[in-house]
Amino acid sequence: MDIDLARTFLEIVRSGSLVAAAQRLHLTQTAISARVQKLEQQLNCQLFVRSRNGASLTTDGEAFVVYANQLVQTWEAARRDLPLPDGCHQVLHIGGEMSLCNPLVLHWVSAIREQIASHAVRSEVGESESLLRKLESGALDAVLVYQPSYAPGLQVEQLMEEKLIRIRRTHQPEPYVYIDWGDVFRRQHDAALPELARPALSFNLGPLALQYILEHGGSGYFRTRVVQSYLDRGVLERVPQAPEFTYPTYLVYARERNSTALQQACGLLRQLAAGDSDWSQRWDPLV
Repeated sequence: MDIDLARTFLEIVRSGSLVAAAQRLHLTQTAISARVQKLEQQLNCQLFVRSRNGASLTTDGEAFVVYANQLVQTWEAARRDLPLPDGCHQVLHIGGEMSLCNPLVLHWVSAIREQIASHAVRSEVGESESLLRKLESGALDAVLVYQPSYAPGLQVEQLMEEKLIRIRRTHQPEPYVYIDWGDVFRRQHDAALPELARPALSFNLGPLALQYILEHGGSGYFRTRVVQSYLDRGVLERVPQAPEFTYPTYLVYARERNSTALQQACGLLRQLAAGDSDWSQRWDPLV
């Protein structure tokens, strides 16, 4: 199928009308209508209901959104990967959530390049839902996330389990800084600490919150490995009698794409996760 047809379909969905889609794609409305007609003929179903207010999706149209996104993403991935770099036989596509990118994903990429030199590496950092969608569509081979989805064909493996502990800046314990570690943490946090359920300051990225506390003071919950060196140096201290929370990390990959190279890459990742490395210095601007 012509990829431009899928792109046009998605643009109409985003903009809400054929007219708006034509303007955004720099095409005439007649050209847009012709593309929709051709796509509907190929799929043998009606995708849109047209009205003066725009174009709304039919039931078949709603179902096709997923396929259209997969088609476009797969095509874009092929354009990025081909032709293969000299000396490379294949490409490994890996992804990880932002809080895992440094140093775990960084170390993983380095290990793959050293141990699996026959494969190029494409790494991506993003939100959990986006990474898992790309994994299901085939745009990624394996991802590291905190909250996996259990879908047919996906292998979910708990890679490691850390603690979220409450720390504070020594001699500067205020304010309390809430870090969004996901829905599960939010529920557990609010149940255990209802007085801190509506903080005045919050971040959705742990390293950013940590940097704020290092510069301005305060307390908050962080992964043990990320704050350990600051605790050892006395820059930070643990808040006594504060509840702790478990925080597992999961490796997710598609079983049907579990090639020898991907198995080897996952083995390297398990070795890295099992190591007792100190991750906190990775965010220290003085290092």
